[in-house]
Amino acid sequence: MRKDYNLEKRKYVVGGFIFLLVMIYIARLFSLQLGESTYKLNADNNAFLDKTIYPSRGLIYDRNGKLVVYNQPAYDVMVIPNDVQPFDTVGFCATLQITPEEFNRRWAAMKRGRNYSAYTQQVFLPHISAENYGRLQEKLFMFPGFYIVQRILRQYAYSCAANVLGNIREVNQADIDGDSTNYYRPGDYIGDLGVEKSYERWLRGRKGKEVLIRDALGKIKGHYNNGANDVVPQAGNDLHLSIDIELQELGEHMMQGKVGAIVAIEPKSGEVLALVSSPSYDPSLLMGNERGKNYAALIRDPRRPLYDRSIQAAYPPGSTFKPTQGLIFLQEGIIDASTAFPCSRGFVSGGMRVGCHGHGSPLPLKPAIQTSCNAYFCWGLKRMLDNRQKYHSTSEAFEVWKRHMVSMGYGYKLGVDLPHESRGFIPNSKFYDKNRGEGKWSSYSVISDAIGQGEILATPLQIANLSATIANRGYYITPHVVRKIEGVGVLKKSVERHDPTIDKQYYTAIAEGMRMAVTGGTCRGANLAGLEVCGKTGTAQNPHGRDHSVFMGFAPMNDPKIAICVFVENGGFGATLGVPIGAVMIERYLRGELTPAIQAKANHLASIAAYSAKLYGPKPGTATMTLKPDSIKK
Repeated sequence: MRKDYNLEKRKYVVGGFIFLLVMIYIARLFSLQLGESTYKLNADNNAFLDKTIYPSRGLIYDRNGKLVVYNQPAYDVMVIPNDVQPFDTVGFCATLQITPEEFNRRWAAMKRGRNYSAYTQQVFLPHISAENYGRLQEKLFMFPGFYIVQRILRQYAYSCAANVLGNIREVNQADIDGDSTNYYRPGDYIGDLGVEKSYERWLRGRKGKEVLIRDALGKIKGHYNNGANDVVPQAGNDLHLSIDIELQELGEHMMQGKVGAIVAIEPKSGEVLALVSSPSYDPSLLMGNERGKNYAALIRDPRRPLYDRSIQAAYPPGSTFKPTQGLIFLQEGIIDASTAFPCSRGFVSGGMRVGCHGHGSPLPLKPAIQTSCNAYFCWGLKRMLDNRQKYHSTSEAFEVWKRHMVSMGYGYKLGVDLPHESRGFIPNSKFYDKNRGEGKWSSYSVISDAIGQGEILATPLQIANLSATIANRGYYITPHVVRKIEGVGVLKKSVERHDPTIDKQYYTAIAEGMRMAVTGGTCRGANLAGLEVCGKTGTAQNPHGRDHSVFMGFAPMNDPKIAICVFVENGGFGATLGVPIGAVMIERYLRGELTPAIQAKANHLASIAAYSAKLYGPKPGTATMTLKPDSIKK
């Protein structure tokens, strides 16, 4: 009988098709069993409820043990959408005091979330009041799928130091994606700005968990495995700040109506005593349900209260820069303490003139610091940059100058334990080669650098740190605002010692010159009985309006407890606002109490407005005053 080859081929085709179907089914079963988590997640959520228990966030104290930031309970309404059954929406809205429209809006926004899943808990309504919590708790059985999670909100004992403390906010997707520890989930909170951000790892604590078991109707029957799988939350570590909160409060009070900053440091430890940025805001504005609205208002404010001028703003330091020049010239052998330079009401050379006020001439280093002589430091920089016996070129001399400046904490971040610190700016030879042409610039081209103008920029923190370095006679500790983490101690990077390239012996002359500035020079307003204040004023030129008022100083001279920088934008001469504000801060800290006399001085300074209408617009309700500079205008 003849063989039918077509039938034979059809048998193989049918067999192959059946084999393919079997393999598809096997692959799908494999995927469902081992690769696909949706059904397992659905089954698990039908049987179990993993309830997150949020830890108490670490408390924050000031250097004297005063409680500054603490916690209060808050309640979030959570929902597992897949567990929701038909319920009385109107009654639910009435219980929570929201409208049906808001309910629909929140439900739609929740479903649009990138991490939305019908099988996992979602935040439906954050931060409900204690009253609404009580009402909902009584009726929760009527709304299957909804439950309440207790969280914490930050509470502030003082309405100051917002730039230091920071705040907390709900995490965004970038926070979740950037978290290598896999700690955060949608609806969690994270530190934002200040120490809340930089010390988030310690403040946040460790979340706990309750694994609850449910019956076929979805009702909670108790803890799974008698609680053996539960995890107890661990509270965050408390922070002890170096900030004196009452000194901070006083500084912010005096800076009302002004733009600028105050930085005070304990020289021997590097601990920051006050870090004032003005204008500021009440930190309690960025908590609770009003956070978003208030944050948007602060962002729109033309005075930029969220901008921390104490560590972020880079200003021309003006004459507070002159002590660094004296130190470099001494170190490089350009001058000694007795070297005198002429001043013809300014530096006059090569067809160039840099103005100065009237005083004796010629004069040596200490009187030059005392009177804040521009000519002295211009002559010193010219002599250094033009010295061909010591340096092969102007560029080489300038690089030596720049390295000394960097060693004193300028041009790079100091490493303060707060986010977003600025590095300021100290130019180098390559900068001038690029901007003015290689070989086409000279000592005359950069002479303004000698007096803290030109391209020089520094933060108030860097200026205060220089004052601390001089107070210590030649070293500084990295400035830091956290004194101790409870249970951890002090972070090593917070107490690093830095020794500039200047020999210790040269600091004495600079300190004595700064003392002379207080007893009979540009800082007479800081001459406080029994406190031996050393100081240096600065009047930083401002192309956008009135000059900036700057002061740096320390006290007592031979046993320094405080070093300070005050920077007031558009404040005029250094002696006008910088010196008296700095003097009040020094006196308050060293006297240990806010006496009626100190309070009266502070109130007077608080009444003086120094906003620039050109930059910021008029401040409603602020009366401008005519400022009368001291007789020595520097």
